[in-house]
Amino acid sequence: MLRALRIENLALIGKLELEFGGAGLVVLSGETGAGKSIVMRGLHLLAGGRSQTGWIRGGCDEAVVEGLFELDPGNEEAVALLAEQGLAGPECIVRRHLGSDGRGRFYVNDRLVTARLVAALTSDLVHIVGQHDQQQLLAPRRHLDLLDSIGELWSRRRDFGRGFAAWREVEERLAELRGQGREREQRADFLGYQVREIREIAPQAGEDEDLTRERDRLKSADTLIALAQRGLESLDGEIGVLLSRVRRDLDQAAQLDGTLNELARRLDSVGFEVEDITAELRGYHQGLAVDPAALEQVGARLAQLQQLKRKYGENLVEVLDFARQAEEELAGLENLDSQIAAMEREATGQREQVLAAARDLSEQRVRAARQLVGAMERELSSLSFTGARFTVEFEGPEARTTEQLGATGWDHPAFYFSANPGEALKPLAQVASGGELSRLMLALKCLLARRDQVGTVVFDEVDAGIGGQAAEAVAAKIHELAAHHQIFCITHLPQIAAWADEHLQVLKEVEDGRTSTSVRRLDRDGCLAELARMLAGEAANDETRRYARDLLARCGSGAA
Repeated sequence: MLRALRIENLALIGKLELEFGGAGLVVLSGETGAGKSIVMRGLHLLAGGRSQTGWIRGGCDEAVVEGLFELDPGNEEAVALLAEQGLAGPECIVRRHLGSDGRGRFYVNDRLVTARLVAALTSDLVHIVGQHDQQQLLAPRRHLDLLDSIGELWSRRRDFGRGFAAWREVEERLAELRGQGREREQRADFLGYQVREIREIAPQAGEDEDLTRERDRLKSADTLIALAQRGLESLDGEIGVLLSRVRRDLDQAAQLDGTLNELARRLDSVGFEVEDITAELRGYHQGLAVDPAALEQVGARLAQLQQLKRKYGENLVEVLDFARQAEEELAGLENLDSQIAAMEREATGQREQVLAAARDLSEQRVRAARQLVGAMERELSSLSFTGARFTVEFEGPEARTTEQLGATGWDHPAFYFSANPGEALKPLAQVASGGELSRLMLALKCLLARRDQVGTVVFDEVDAGIGGQAAEAVAAKIHELAAHHQIFCITHLPQIAAWADEHLQVLKEVEDGRTSTSVRRLDRDGCLAELARMLAGEAANDETRRYARDLLARCGSGAA
């Protein structure tokens, strides 16, 4: 339940801090234009609703809305969601910053989180019911959601949706395989040609680089022979003679001066190295030959490899990888018939499971609809609908074909209503007035509140278009709901306000030339004065105040 609310720099609100008790009715009342809608806007923002930078109080950089929620351990979804995020605890602080640059930030227990997480979390903590929700009640597409909520069928519906999505995915893959079958022969011929071309040439990774070096060597054979010959002549001639002389002289000098022994040893090593070089160069020279046939053969092989690279990859590694992938695809194409047969069996099995689940879900909804009809007629009777009837209509069996099956099943229920005895049942949009729609929504929300784990419900002017005996019935119903829930109600009806456990008056004041909205918690005398104002406005007199006192006494308001 909401234990505290803080709003800063939102429209006419400079700073507002409120604390609340547990279960009970919290009423917000005030003159038209005082700012009740701003408080409601703050609650919407806290629940992840859309924002506008124009809502930030003039001259301020940001608006802040913060709510402190006390967690009920029985609210399993909220507790589990917080635990998944590492935010578990007996309390939950949700805060939203709305910046003048259009950027917003959400925090849960002082940790930066996503808007999606806040929306999911607050949907398990607080329900906000406004006139927009009443208009949505007229749309048949919303009736399925309400029926599944009343029947506690959302878990089954989600399971069905997952099964339906899995089946449709198999059907799509099957259609793709069948399409491949029509193109299979042409594709297989093409892939076979490509694989054969590569395998017949049989390239090796890096082969083109080795052959390029060999081609360059063969092209330069004449020059290489001449250079090697000249080097050998030098090593066998003057270089060898000079080196032998220096070695001999240094050996003699070392015998006379031992300090030259190391130099003599090193020079001997050079001599041995020169001898090895001479031997290797002689072998290289003997192996050289001008070979036009070999050059032509290398060039032809390089041309083959270059052709493969033009078609299948920038280098031979990519060419070989292309061949491997083509062989795998070719093997798959050759096995396509068996794949299609296996996929058809899988699709048939999943389709039968989905159809069975759809039939079961429809049966559950029919049972839920019967329960809803009985419960709604009892609720409507307590809301001053004498002889009113409510029912849920489903499509006939002809609508239950595989082609018409969707992610939520076959069903598209529609709510029908008759407010007066003797009148035919018709769709809500055709028969419900504004006041009737308010009471219908209240009845549905009462049924939902008894089933879900949400502790706080906010009614934004649920009394629109209601007066007289109907107003007293609505007030009694809200009071009944507040016995086990925390109910916030923005209202113009004194009949509702008289039941308040906490009565908050929204005021608009001008101070130092600037308009501000504030909220005052009313004591018993304040409640009497506010009830009198709600009854007669500025024309309130002693008689009005006596009636307000009687109303307050009759309702037994818990307001201080």
